[in-house]
Amino acid sequence: MSERLEAQFAFLNEADRLKSVLRATTLVDGSRPENSGEHSWHLALYALVLADQAGPGVSVDRVIRMLILHDLVEIDTGDVPIHARNGQAHASPETLAAEAKAADRIFGLLPPDLGTSLRALWEEFEAAETPDARFAKSLDRVQPVMANLMSGGGTWASYEVTYAQLESRVGVKIARGAPALWDWVKEKARPWFG
Repeated sequence: MSERLEAQFAFLNEADRLKSVLRATTLVDGSRPENSGEHSWHLALYALVLADQAGPGVSVDRVIRMLILHDLVEIDTGDVPIHARNGQAHASPETLAAEAKAADRIFGLLPPDLGTSLRALWEEFEAAETPDARFAKSLDRVQPVMANLMSGGGTWASYEVTYAQLESRVGVKIARGAPALWDWVKEKARPWFG
């Protein structure tokens, strides 16, 4: 039991570092960048509050678990904004390889049974093929949109994002997991782009 607790607390202590990873997205008041720990907590709350937007058969409990874990790899890789390098950085082979290496290290801190199951949830989120993961991914994409709307454009201005880019990089993923949510959000976002 002592070894297991040592491993569990090693992981939990390492996870605390996520609070030091600054994101491109700001708080909704625009006062400062949010950190990845805040982002993960906020997404878990999004899942709880927007559960009625989930498709049939989606387990919101599993979605919340995915969202708490989904950005842990940023402890090693940092935040890679979706609009960085004209939208090319986020899913680049280099970024994906760095995230997989980070996942090996971070989930490897845990006892093998727990590390394997949590790593599987992270991989499911990344693949975005199951209904749970598609809904989780849609929330991960909608939260920064709402922050940008509340903060007067936020990262859209700094990355010179067009409405077409917002739709292709973000809207498609939101619509895939929560179509009615994208229908509502895009009407809020469209006027910002003129």
